[in-house]
Amino acid sequence: MFEIDGSQKSGSGTILRLAVALSAIRGEALHITNIRQNRPKPGLRPQHLEAVLTAAKLSNAQVEGAVLGSRELWFKPSEICGGTVEARIGTAGSIPMLFMAALPICLHAKKPVQLRVSHGGTDTRHAPTVNYFRHVFLAALKQMGIEAELEVQRYGYYPKGNGAATLTVKPAPQLKPIHLESFGQLQAVKGISVCTFLAERKVAERQAKAATQRLSDSGIKADIQVVNDTSNFVQKGSSLALWAETDKGALLGADSIGELKKTAEAVGVEAAEKLLTELASGATVDTYLADMLIPYIALAKGESAVLTRVYSDHLEANIWLAEKMLGARFNVNRVGAVYRVQKLAETDV
Repeated sequence: MFEIDGSQKSGSGTILRLAVALSAIRGEALHITNIRQNRPKPGLRPQHLEAVLTAAKLSNAQVEGAVLGSRELWFKPSEICGGTVEARIGTAGSIPMLFMAALPICLHAKKPVQLRVSHGGTDTRHAPTVNYFRHVFLAALKQMGIEAELEVQRYGYYPKGNGAATLTVKPAPQLKPIHLESFGQLQAVKGISVCTFLAERKVAERQAKAATQRLSDSGIKADIQVVNDTSNFVQKGSSLALWAETDKGALLGADSIGELKKTAEAVGVEAAEKLLTELASGATVDTYLADMLIPYIALAKGESAVLTRVYSDHLEANIWLAEKMLGARFNVNRVGAVYRVQKLAETDV
């Protein structure tokens, strides 16, 4: 049985989600304590609870301690079958974060998985927006041989949520390593600017225009798609996701969400400046993509390496868990303005 102390490293929900996923993949029971110990409200919140219950559905697991507020959990997985799985968050908790907990498990299913998540947030604070997830994270995973598609039925924002999306994943038990050690030449900067029931104020257009202008000021031309959405009648909101592609396969993204008293122009400039910061560093994956890739890099056979601007708490936590639960070994070294994150080949361990 894996014994994991959830207060270690970042002490966040990331440790819980990844630990449960790796337990399911390994087919070995998990006992995790001090769940989200380092957060203002420790223990299982609705989105974390639903992530655990979804992982349990996917892996036919027996679970104890899966109640709101719980700081201790037992998770005993069984067979990962696949098929259609339904999940309901019930708050504005992040749908992309739930997908992140489930996706590694889906790769080891006996047949394709269609995961339908409702009544959550597609674009919320402290989580990747749904379009970042789709156009940055899933695009990077495609380089590793992972075929996954995301479809948004309803965009959902804080505080009511009510969003819905479906993730379809083909099994891929054998992943390709990823080698992104050269930024190369910038080929394209793209984006999606979305607003829900805010078309009369031209929010999506204003977000896109502000981002385009800020990038243009730095000599970068951007192609940003504008989406005036009407899918969610109970919660207005907006978001902007940007991403940059190079001829060497580097992929860097950034996003921003609309909030009360935050202008559409501020959303656009914020996302653009985040992307410019990543591009200026010479990294090959952005700060958030770096930690999101770790479990897949750990599962892939052979050596992988990427360059990231920041050695974040989440990156450190994910490496720690991957080494502890999968036996992978990583080296992280500062190389100029970036960090080289290397997973060692099995023969080098």
